[in-house]
Amino acid sequence: MPEGHEYLDEDERHLASLGYTQELHRSWSGFSNFAISFSIISILAGCFTSFGLGWNNGGPAAIAWGWPIVSVFILIIGLCMSELVSAYPTSGGIYWWAAKLGGPKAGFYTGWLNLIGLIAILASVAYGCATFLDLTLGTFSETWLEGYSLTRTFIMFIVILAISAIINIFSSHLLAVINNVSVWWHVAGAAAVIAILWLLPDQHASFGDVFAQTINNSGMFGGETSGIGVLLFVLPISAILTQYTITGYDASAHLSEETKSAADGAAKGIWRSIFYSAIGGWILLLTFLFAVNDADAVSAGGGAVVGIFTQALDSQWVAIILLISTAGQFFCTTACQTSASRMLFAFSRDRAVPGHQLWSKVSKNRIPANGVVVTAVLAAVITLPALVEVDINGAPVPVAFFAVVSIGVVGLYLCFAVPIYLRWRMGDDFQVGKWNLRGHHRWMAPVAVVEIIITSIIAMFPTSSGGVFWGDSFEWKYVNYTPLLVGGVLILLFIYWHVSVKHWFTGPIKQIDETGGRLEGVS
Repeated sequence: MPEGHEYLDEDERHLASLGYTQELHRSWSGFSNFAISFSIISILAGCFTSFGLGWNNGGPAAIAWGWPIVSVFILIIGLCMSELVSAYPTSGGIYWWAAKLGGPKAGFYTGWLNLIGLIAILASVAYGCATFLDLTLGTFSETWLEGYSLTRTFIMFIVILAISAIINIFSSHLLAVINNVSVWWHVAGAAAVIAILWLLPDQHASFGDVFAQTINNSGMFGGETSGIGVLLFVLPISAILTQYTITGYDASAHLSEETKSAADGAAKGIWRSIFYSAIGGWILLLTFLFAVNDADAVSAGGGAVVGIFTQALDSQWVAIILLISTAGQFFCTTACQTSASRMLFAFSRDRAVPGHQLWSKVSKNRIPANGVVVTAVLAAVITLPALVEVDINGAPVPVAFFAVVSIGVVGLYLCFAVPIYLRWRMGDDFQVGKWNLRGHHRWMAPVAVVEIIITSIIAMFPTSSGGVFWGDSFEWKYVNYTPLLVGGVLILLFIYWHVSVKHWFTGPIKQIDETGGRLEGVS
């Protein structure tokens, strides 16, 4: 590393001012940065795989009205984060911001929530991809290996994780290319799905069916679709469809050290990926809802979106839609793997993770290869409950999938709330970057934090009557294990912090001074 700042470009000088040397290959354009967040949000993933959360907990009306309303709040969250990444464009992202603004303890807990959330999102997207790949193959043969198999789907899930990891390890440049292709696949693919579902079905649902019909398949409150219980404990779960789909956009921050003109490009990558995904996702979901011919049949299939396709289209068109979605979900899996490994790299670089020497090591291609492998393994481990078969109202429902969805939502959004709150508390003393909110943080930040708290509570709700601990039909296989896993990890982190971490962890470690000179004692 050169000793004088005159040898550093603008991005390297900014990174040096934050205490880091340029280790990762800065080859990503602003569009590539936007592309990875857009790919992780992936309306071809979330809108397809978590559709049942909206359908079973409120029905068409909950989806049609809930998506745009929740999207507005998510955009506010994203705008707050855009201001932060412009000021602090590091791979540590949210963790680094929290440590900078609130001290080592805030950074430690935020980093672990971020890491848990990213691994859960990786797990959920890869498992959804495996499920849709299985459905796609099944459309070509009515006797596809003698019907649906949890074990077969899980094996596909492991294979998809492995392929994604190999791609991530191979080349940063290849990843950028894949994510650029992914953007156009999502745009063209979603447009094709919309065109197919509008042009080919013989009939469509009415506006009343889409915007006024409510459904409660949770088994709670006797299946009632109105009342205070439904309003407070069933309908809110439908919001997780939107909150889960439009997440992972912190990838723009985690890839900022690999992005040119990151103070501007990464900031725009966050809010633009949310904005365009919100619009495209709403159009796509409304298209699904207008294609429904028999709502009862969709409910009988567990609220899965494929039930809409099979009643509206011939099998070959169903296969095309499933293939488009499956490919989009694979692109999303690859991008999620990138984001999770970069977060682990940055967190380990600051020695906050056991075995940090392994996870912060970069390969000859300047990729944190060990970090890629361990995040893939952990994603597989937390999804093991998916091997347990679960039926609700006689239909197979992926409770474990919904659980890792909720874990991702809780982990990511709670960690987003910490630096947003700390930046709001800092007020005008915060040194803004090239892209900023021009004072609008004063009202945006409180709105963002309140929405995150409410949504995180909702994500811990049981998704069926069988998951209610005090209910007559309670069984462990129905339990939304989000509060158990997240709560358990937080308890362990609390113990770890007080027994060990607080005695040596000082937050982000400076590798170099602002001129680019390496500091003594830093390897």
